Amino acid sequence: MTTKLTIDIVSDVSCPWCIVGFKGLEKALQNLASNIDATITWQPFELNPQMPKEGQELTEHITQKYGITTEQSKQNKEVLKERGKSVGYEFNYADGGRIYNTFDAHRLLHWAQSHDKQTELKLALFDLYFKENGNPSDHQQLLQTVAKVGLNTEEAQEILESDKYVSDVRAKQQHYQSAGVNSVPAVIINNKHLISGGQPAELFEQALTQIATNSVS
Repeated sequence: MTTKLTIDIVSDVSCPWCIVGFKGLEKALQNLASNIDATITWQPFELNPQMPKEGQELTEHITQKYGITTEQSKQNKEVLKERGKSVGYEFNYADGGRIYNTFDAHRLLHWAQSHDKQTELKLALFDLYFKENGNPSDHQQLLQTVAKVGLNTEEAQEILESDKYVSDVRAKQQHYQSAGVNSVPAVIINNKHLISGGQPAELFEQALTQIATNSVS
């Protein structure tokens, strides 16, 4: 018998551990495909909601925000690269990379859900930032990414040039912050089971199996 699960992933498109964690979750779901049917919804979280449009140089931002040295920041990138490779994702960190505001990307993700393209757009936005060193706050780059996944660019442009979905995204952010989510990724299963961080496939597989078993017992 197949057990249906709902999975909400609270994350930001500029969060490297979010794509690492998703790849682990994806592998776990593939391994459990005969037993579990999961519906995934991406929920908004801004790592840097006050970030201005021009962004900030990445190493400068990381060292200031987390109080670490430039060398420690470099070591962290290498760790991420190795974790990425272990789940089949290649990070392409470039010198001079920047961190950007991601609110408009979240508005487009909210819209993409109604077209059953949310995961496709989310993954394309991860690639824009982590593989192409792109700017997820730049409207032209966002529209190009929308086009890549087969969504309507005229509709997306109308959203970006208006305040459409602003209140929806803000409300969702507030909901998860009020529920205690203050770091990402946060994977919430059936609205009550929380798995935090970029966990490996084995942990997700074990947790999903246990949750599915308990839900039918």
